Amino acid sequence: MDWNHAAPEPCVTFLPVIPLDPAAPQRRIPYAPASPLLRPYVPQAAAFRAGTSTPRDFLEACIATMERDEAAIAAFVTHDVAAARRAADAATARWRSQAPRSPVDGMPVVVKDMIETIDLPTQMNNPIYAGWHSRRDAAAVHALRMGGAIILGKTVTTEFACGNSGPTRNPYDTSRTPGGSSSGSAAAVGAGMASMGFGTQTHASTIRPAGYCGAYALKATHGALHAGGVTPLAATLDHVGLIGASLEDVWSAAMVISRIVGGMPPHPGISGPMDVPAARKPTRLVRLATLGWDETPASSRRAFEDAVQKVNAAGVSTLDAQNDAEVAALEVELRGIGDFANDLLAWESRWPLATYRQHGAGMVGSRIQDLLIRADTMDAARYARAVADRDRLRQRVAALAARADGFLMLCSSGPAIHDHGFTGSRNYALPWTLVGAPSFALPLLAAEELPLGLQLAGFADRDADACAVAAWLRDTLLPNA
Repeated sequence: MDWNHAAPEPCVTFLPVIPLDPAAPQRRIPYAPASPLLRPYVPQAAAFRAGTSTPRDFLEACIATMERDEAAIAAFVTHDVAAARRAADAATARWRSQAPRSPVDGMPVVVKDMIETIDLPTQMNNPIYAGWHSRRDAAAVHALRMGGAIILGKTVTTEFACGNSGPTRNPYDTSRTPGGSSSGSAAAVGAGMASMGFGTQTHASTIRPAGYCGAYALKATHGALHAGGVTPLAATLDHVGLIGASLEDVWSAAMVISRIVGGMPPHPGISGPMDVPAARKPTRLVRLATLGWDETPASSRRAFEDAVQKVNAAGVSTLDAQNDAEVAALEVELRGIGDFANDLLAWESRWPLATYRQHGAGMVGSRIQDLLIRADTMDAARYARAVADRDRLRQRVAALAARADGFLMLCSSGPAIHDHGFTGSRNYALPWTLVGAPSFALPLLAAEELPLGLQLAGFADRDADACAVAAWLRDTLLPNA
């Protein structure tokens, strides 16, 4: 079926993304999970209440890191430091009077440039939207502002969150990708420039970059975080993602959003406490290989195996394809998700991608062109089969809820790759996008002296329980936790 209506002739000839600056500074910082570059905010509450530190002091440390490292990392599209300082002063006054609006009051936050902000342009790494202002905050951004958070700036995204990469580099090794599509948010948080960053995930765009950049992240149950004001791509795949400097930062931000604006109607939002749930030792976890294991190098496999052994030594049993027939059947299912995942994305993203192409073929990159070509080969019956395939996968996962407390896998097939044009394999992150249930990225492992994220995935609408298990994993696996 041909979905290509007549389009104007190309009106530009330049590449629709900002290229890497070959003169940018380079750096390589060995990663140690016990001493990351992260700058957690919520755990500073006691110091803010006691007056031994202030949100303004905290912000200034973030700004100093930006001034030192942004030339090498290129995480930001734009920022407003003066406005951030004014907001930090207001938050400082509230903490001094023992009346913070929420746990995130004064938290420095960055926003992926696919998400609307009232005060800064939303440009999506494409010239069609150069300088465009939406004149409103996205629902989740609005909620965090109401909770007192500080919007420090907008961060680099891949083109329309699915196309060509931007200029951002990995904060631990600038020769490597930060992942995508939430490239700038993950790099900014990973480098200590902010405590929380908004991302999105339609295939792997929150969990993978968080894992690459040594940050925590939450991809909540689909629809549990309000996506109003987030530029749409594929309605049944799009998730709001949160990338943070600690589990407390990620969880508190999620709860502020849920309590102020809820989820995408009719979803009421995440239920649970405002503070991070108490760590809960699971009884049994499912260990998953997915297609990602086949492409995972030996050093990363060893890091994951060591983590599983520590979990087992702590008294938690694991199910896998070798010892459980139900898990083996799930693994078979996971090895075949690529085709129907791409069909879902291509069919659902025809709008808006086809309308972007109507500005001229030269105005969108090759990856977007490829998605539209795939959509042109599809009909409604093929899309319906993809939906049915996903439903079967979800049912298989849900059936394990009576026997397990969650799923363990990596965030990515090894550390960040030596590339800037390609953001890495999505084989570990994609499954739980399709499942639509919560998953957390935990920066607890290292390989090749680089971050290697551990992913803890849960069951739909049991986000708080998944967070409690994630907290136990952190406390068990992180040295000096």
